[in-house]
Amino acid sequence: MRLARFLTRFWADRPLALKGLVVVALPLAILLVSLSLLFQASHAEEQAEDDVRRAFAVQRDTYQVHALLAEAAAGVRGYVLTRQARFLEPYRKAEADLPPTFNRLDGIIRDAEIRQRFERIRSLAVRKREGLHTIVELADGRPGNGRNTAEIEAALVSNKIVLDAMRQEIDRIQVRENALLDQRLRRVEEVRNRFLFLTAISAIVGLLGSLAAVYLFSTGIVRRIGNLEDNAERLAQGEALNDLPQDADEIGRLAQRLTRASALLRGREQALRESEERFRLVIEEVRDYGIFALDPDGVVTSWNLGAERIKGWTAPEILGQHFSRFYPDETRDFLPAQMLQRARDRGTVEDEGWRLRKDGSRFWANVVITSLHDDNGQVRGFAKVTRDMTERRRSEEALRMAREDAIAANLAKSEFLSRTSHELRTPMSAILGFGQLLELDEETLSTPHRAAVQQIMKAGRHLLSLINDLLDISSIEAGATDMSIEAVDLDDVVQEVHALAAPIVATGGLSFQLDAAEPGLIAQADRRRLIQVLLNLIANAAKYNRTGTCVRLAYGRKGDDIRIEVEDDGEGIDPSAASRLFTPFDRLGQQSKTRVEGTGLGLALSKRLVESMSGEIGYEAPAQGARFWFTLPAASPTSDKPET
Repeated sequence: MRLARFLTRFWADRPLALKGLVVVALPLAILLVSLSLLFQASHAEEQAEDDVRRAFAVQRDTYQVHALLAEAAAGVRGYVLTRQARFLEPYRKAEADLPPTFNRLDGIIRDAEIRQRFERIRSLAVRKREGLHTIVELADGRPGNGRNTAEIEAALVSNKIVLDAMRQEIDRIQVRENALLDQRLRRVEEVRNRFLFLTAISAIVGLLGSLAAVYLFSTGIVRRIGNLEDNAERLAQGEALNDLPQDADEIGRLAQRLTRASALLRGREQALRESEERFRLVIEEVRDYGIFALDPDGVVTSWNLGAERIKGWTAPEILGQHFSRFYPDETRDFLPAQMLQRARDRGTVEDEGWRLRKDGSRFWANVVITSLHDDNGQVRGFAKVTRDMTERRRSEEALRMAREDAIAANLAKSEFLSRTSHELRTPMSAILGFGQLLELDEETLSTPHRAAVQQIMKAGRHLLSLINDLLDISSIEAGATDMSIEAVDLDDVVQEVHALAAPIVATGGLSFQLDAAEPGLIAQADRRRLIQVLLNLIANAAKYNRTGTCVRLAYGRKGDDIRIEVEDDGEGIDPSAASRLFTPFDRLGQQSKTRVEGTGLGLALSKRLVESMSGEIGYEAPAQGARFWFTLPAASPTSDKPET
């Protein structure tokens, strides 16, 4: 019993590959053994039948040897008596057929006694043939010679004695062959009977082996797979699994994994139920969002506290009602159906608009509707999330109105600056005119009066520059800038700017460096405004470069544009203040002791002028100093160069 349990456990723990090999190999091995036995039996029977056939062949051929020699002797005697050549036909036939017949006999004789007698027959046959040959030669000699006749008679008698001796040997061979034939026939019968017995034994063993294989397959695989199938059905129904033996083969490991999977699945189902419960509680307790479900027709099927707080209806009041009652009269007839259709087509849809509360008041809502699908892709309903955005809309309306007011104020400011600048320009021109008249008589004035005139002219020119800059900015903001965009030869413009700005740079004790990366560049720009921008940037570089030695002006191609740079090697600009460089009236560095004169509009005006010419302007900090750059569109090769 213990051995049986051990063998059962041992067999159950073997891998399926080994079990399959055993199940297939066992009947196959039995079949091969059976086939081997059958082959051996068939081979033995075939050998026995071959022995019988050889016995018949020996008997046949020995009779044929005797017959050929006897016919040949009779034919020679007839030839001796008649001298007719037709009697020699049996003799010639014997001469032709005897050698192959002896060769056949030599190849098929196995018995030693028969072999001995066969050799005697072969020697007698040689003597017989020689004697017949001698008789034929004697018969062809001189006829009527008594001596020749006596020799022929003696040869005939000798040949007869040889033929009789041969007949005796052949008879003995026949007797021996008959005895051997009886033995061989009995052996064939024995082999046939043994063959039938082996066939029956092989069939029985094969049947038993097949039954054993089926039993092993059934106990080792089929029955256990049936148990696994039953457990799989229980797993599908959510029931507890049956305990199975802890076998170590693949099916056993599969059963163990199925058990672990069942425990894991039940744990996940429990976690899913808990998660769904938490999700339900979260949805129901959310108060800032109205979250509810709709069926495919738009009827409300669930309702949370947020929806109740936002819309005013309780769950019993709204469940079963169509969600179109949340829409005002002007959109109720078409917008709900459109929203559901768009959600079906796109999966989700978002909208903002006025909605109604239970008391009839309106609120601005942000609504998201998402379609819910089953496993087949069919729409099962919709999830709708609503948020009260009334306060945000009020804020946006207030911000929009403030923006409109700011735009109006900015326009009014620009208009005011423009009118004020025009109004100031006329008296300022008169002041500068009278100041210039006083400068003509400067030599007649006293030193204090001369200094006063210089201060008047300096202040007037500064104020006139400020007025002109204000007018330019106002014109740009109003969109009334007088721009004449044309193809401009940068070499000519830079040379003109260099000539105009050289005194300004020299006043600061700086050198003026000019670099042209590529001569002959043509830009699309307003020539006068381009010169104005360059002079502004160079003047700024010269004014603020207190510690350096030079100002550099460079230009070259960059892609489809032309890049122009103005750089100095002074103190540079504080990185924290770089974002305010192009802000009007914001003059950086005025908190220092060494203030620099200026209106604070140069960079702002330059930025607007460059942008009006479809370019860009910016600042970057090199290793030392400051670098301002701007780009202009490069003129196409077919553009006409300006006349020089």
